[in-house]
Amino acid sequence: MPAYSYTAFNNSGKKEKGFLTASSERDARRAIKELNLTPLEVTESNKNLTNKIKIKNKDLVLITRQIATLLDADSALDEALKITADQYNDEVIVDILYSLRDEIIQGKRLGQAMKKYPQVFSNTYISLVTAGDSSGNLDIIFDNLADYLEESALIKQKIFSALAYPVILVCFCVLVIIALLAFVMPQVVGQFIKAGAELPLLTSVLLSLSNNIIFILIGLFLLVTGLTFLYKSYISNSDNHIKAHRKFLSFPLVGKFILHSEIERFSSTMYLLTQSGMNLDLAMEESAKVFNNKFLKSSIDKARRQVVEGKDFVQALSKTKIFPDIFIQLISSGYRSGNLVKMFKKVSDFMKSEIESKRSVLLSLLEPVITIFMGGFILLIVLAILIPIMQMNTLTLG
Repeated sequence: MPAYSYTAFNNSGKKEKGFLTASSERDARRAIKELNLTPLEVTESNKNLTNKIKIKNKDLVLITRQIATLLDADSALDEALKITADQYNDEVIVDILYSLRDEIIQGKRLGQAMKKYPQVFSNTYISLVTAGDSSGNLDIIFDNLADYLEESALIKQKIFSALAYPVILVCFCVLVIIALLAFVMPQVVGQFIKAGAELPLLTSVLLSLSNNIIFILIGLFLLVTGLTFLYKSYISNSDNHIKAHRKFLSFPLVGKFILHSEIERFSSTMYLLTQSGMNLDLAMEESAKVFNNKFLKSSIDKARRQVVEGKDFVQALSKTKIFPDIFIQLISSGYRSGNLVKMFKKVSDFMKSEIESKRSVLLSLLEPVITIFMGGFILLIVLAILIPIMQMNTLTLG
């Protein structure tokens, strides 16, 4: 049944807004009247929810956590979806939850109903819900999913801060240098030229940069645009895409940071999937989808195929030659002892600490390097201005 949003007057004459499901607008108005409300406006919510619809991660976390709490309190699944939907004024979220509820009432499984919204519910999310639905542990699965989403968001925030801060700092430094070259240098050095002073080499070079700053910036823009176009053209081939992403992992500092963050996501996803009872090969297939790095994804896919063929799981991972030694040792220990699920959790926790450590190192190294670079360039500009002044003073005193 479709969802309807309504505005109505209550017995006190105040306006109220809400959502409900009904087979038609007439039935919706009748249901509103049964709530002792006088309908003012009744509108059918978005009928065609496409796969382009997205919701914020924090909203998905809250939805997941609330459903987990309601299911743990022995609420029926359809009732939990309805209560959760009633807590939101966001029409998109309400539509999705009511749509899922209607699918459940009609006899569909929740995981199957969620497949209609691939931009909202990831494959991992759907796989876990399906596993929990089959085992009767939906409340535990939703609670674990909420934890997983919160931790993933935290890791993303740390990665963003580690990479965004240096970029912002570099951009600020470049803007300061451009401003000095474009506005300060010409004004000050112009006075020396009018006085007929001979400009030193450093001043002449920087003045030349200042006079051609517009052309230099246009040239840099065209260079970056061209390189971006060439890169996109290069990675249009899947093999080249894998090679490029493999190269990224070899970059100093940044490569290790990316590798550890990707392994953390893989490990935490494997932990959730194997804990829910999913077979190892299927868990690997689903977990490989969380990789942003194509080389890592292809390596796990190869390892999964070897596992399906009956080869040893640990050896299959070792042959990828991408995982740190401690990862292989922990997984090997868990695999041999039958505690693989527990070891994936330990690996995930270890990688989180490594990410924090690498983030601190990355920031502690980049910040002084950028500061020194900016200070050095500004020093050159100051010297380019001071040297002519000193020369003119010498001539005056002489």
